[in-house]
Amino acid sequence: MHSLFVNSHPCSILLFKLILLVLFYNTTAVIKLPPNETYPAIFVFGDSTVDTGNNNNRITPSRANYSPYGNDFKGKVATGRFSNGKVPSDMIAAELEIKELLPAYLDPNLQTQDLITGVCFASGGSGYDPLTPKIALTWSMSDQLGMLKEYIVRLQGIVGVNRTNFILTRSLYLISLSSCDIANVYFGPTSRRYKYDFASYTDLMLKYATKFLKELYSLGARRIGVFGAPPIGCVPSQRTVAGGLHRQCGEGHNQLAMLFNAKLTTLLDSLNKDMPNSRMVYLDIYNPLLDLIEHPEKNGFKIAEKGCCGTGIIEVGPICNPLSAICTDVNDYVFWDSFHPTERAYKIITSQVLKNDGNRLFGHQ
Repeated sequence: MHSLFVNSHPCSILLFKLILLVLFYNTTAVIKLPPNETYPAIFVFGDSTVDTGNNNNRITPSRANYSPYGNDFKGKVATGRFSNGKVPSDMIAAELEIKELLPAYLDPNLQTQDLITGVCFASGGSGYDPLTPKIALTWSMSDQLGMLKEYIVRLQGIVGVNRTNFILTRSLYLISLSSCDIANVYFGPTSRRYKYDFASYTDLMLKYATKFLKELYSLGARRIGVFGAPPIGCVPSQRTVAGGLHRQCGEGHNQLAMLFNAKLTTLLDSLNKDMPNSRMVYLDIYNPLLDLIEHPEKNGFKIAEKGCCGTGIIEVGPICNPLSAICTDVNDYVFWDSFHPTERAYKIITSQVLKNDGNRLFGHQ
């Protein structure tokens, strides 16, 4: 079926993104579902941490469908995932025993069964702030909701209205956003920093987060996990642009992230009170990721200040490309490029996230 979201336009600037999430570590499941609890499908929204290829047909530098991305993916295929292997979207679907890989909704090879069990709507470079995707001309959150609406019509044609409603209300929804807003817009080449202080900019982000969550709820979503902002000032690229001569963590970036996280927690508690049968859960990645960055050796890593691709201090997107050298042993590195973690890092960090927060999302209230 022809998608309403096939056409795209050129853009001129790359947006970066990092938020870590994934739901298993090695072969041991970490999710303990209540008795008789199952998820018929999973739907993922957000940016490049969870994008599984929705930007592949856009003329935009916010893509990853070329080597060395996918270097450790099956067949060494660069599918549009911003990592050396699988990304959290795939791992979550596998942990819930839904399917091995979560396909991009805009994948031209999408199969009927893929629609029934869930898809990824995320787009690398997106954010809560509408300016964030505009700069890179990636899919905005409004676009991603539009994809979901189109998806619902398609699903109704396959399984009928009643089954579609069942799938929508019983499935898991995950949202991974905010890093691009902070790193690439507020601290990037825009006027946001001069028009807003930290308090007012986080309020702006939360205004649009609220709008998105309410619309998602109106379409049937009930179980929603919302990842907070990571310590974005400590990813390699932000160390380079904001960390001074010694590439320290960007303090302003991290302060803004922490303020946003505190407000997001309060927002989700409020929405749960106002929306019957909803379970919107804040998932903290800030502290587990910061611990891994500051103490990489605890999990067998050696390098957390640089990525595996190229020099590791700035390469991401088109400047992490087939001409870039890559590290000898990716397992030594927390980050694959200067913004996105390695597959192994995704697994380890989010295993800790689930130990801390997973029961509230998957267990009993």
